[in-house]
Amino acid sequence: MKKGLIIVIAAIAVIAIWAVTGYNGLVSHEENVKSAWSQVENVYQRRLDLIPNLVATVKGYAEHEQETLESVVAARSKATQITVDPDQLTEENIAAFQEAQGEIGAALSRLLAISENYPDLKANQNFSELQAELAGTENRIATERRRYNEIAKSYNTMVRKFPRNILASIFGFGQKGYFEADANASEAPKVEF
Repeated sequence: MKKGLIIVIAAIAVIAIWAVTGYNGLVSHEENVKSAWSQVENVYQRRLDLIPNLVATVKGYAEHEQETLESVVAARSKATQITVDPDQLTEENIAAFQEAQGEIGAALSRLLAISENYPDLKANQNFSELQAELAGTENRIATERRRYNEIAKSYNTMVRKFPRNILASIFGFGQKGYFEADANASEAPKVEF
C-alpha cells in the first residue's frame, strides 16, 4: 500500500513539474512575441513621427502638390488609428495593420517622387537628412518584422507540438499571426521613360 501511494505521489509530482515548466515556457515565449510586436510598433511609430517634418519641409517648396501632401497626412492619420493588441496578434489583425502601414509607404513614395521635380528641395539639407532617416527607418521596419516572424514561429511551434499543445489549449495559448508580403509585391514595378 505504501509503495503504491509513493508511486502515485511521484507520478503526480512529475506531472505537476511538467505542467509548471511547460506553462512557464509558454508564458516566456508569448512574452517574447509581445516584446517583438512592441518593437515593430516602435519602428512604425518612428516613421509616423518623421512624416510631419518631411511634409513641412516639402510644403515650403512644393505648395501646389497639395493633393500628395494631404494623402500622406491622411494615410498617417489612418495608420495611427489602427493598433493591434499583443494578445490579439491574429493573421487578420496583422493584415489590417500592415495594410494601413502600406498606405503610408505608398503615400511617402509619391511624396519622395515629387522631390525630383524640385532641385532646390533635393538640395535642402533638412530634406536630405529626413529622407535618410526615413530610409533607415524603413530598413529597421523590415528587420523588426523579420525578427517578429521568427519569434512568432518559435512560439507557434511550441504551442502546436505535442504534449505542450495540451497545456496550450488548457491555458488558452493560441497561435500568433505573421507579417506577410504585400499582395502587390509579386508584380514587377512599371518603369516608364
